[in-house]
Amino acid sequence: MRQLLDWTLETIRSENSDFSWMEEFRFEWTPLVKSVVSRLIDGQTMLVMSDNKRRWFKNYVLSRINDTTRDRPFFPVFDMKGIYPNIDTLNRTEDMDILNDMLSISFPEGYFIWYIGDGDHSSSKFAFSKDDSYLWLIDKELPESFILSGSDPLLDIKLIQLYKLLDKTIEAILFGEVDIYS
Repeated sequence: MRQLLDWTLETIRSENSDFSWMEEFRFEWTPLVKSVVSRLIDGQTMLVMSDNKRRWFKNYVLSRINDTTRDRPFFPVFDMKGIYPNIDTLNRTEDMDILNDMLSISFPEGYFIWYIGDGDHSSSKFAFSKDDSYLWLIDKELPESFILSGSDPLLDIKLIQLYKLLDKTIEAILFGEVDIYS
């Protein structure tokens, strides 16, 4: 079995599109994706959120991750806004705590947030309220998050490339090609 960091570099280099930009970010990417995939495999639920500009990408992810044409198990991945439509209006810590309590009851195996978007958007507050959120942030640096530039003209393409890498990583770990426990 191969190590995730080596496998990630090889996968980046084998991509037919221009994905070389990701080579320098693989050291930030690998621990984050390792945590996410291990939590999914352990049965935790991933709740996907985005700002308004990246809603298209959130919908893309939700339509692809459990595509029925794939030969792999389905994963518990849901749209957070579909579960709680007023997520953008949460401001008070008490309200976020109540929502977290409800989600803990609803998902007894555990859950985590995957937030894609601007770090100053109103919906990011709930994602930041959980320590173990998976964050793809635009123009905001936080520890243990993946940072992208909002002024990058290739941002949309990069988001799709990153999703493809995440999806390939899920399959490689699921089918025993990559070791995440060493």
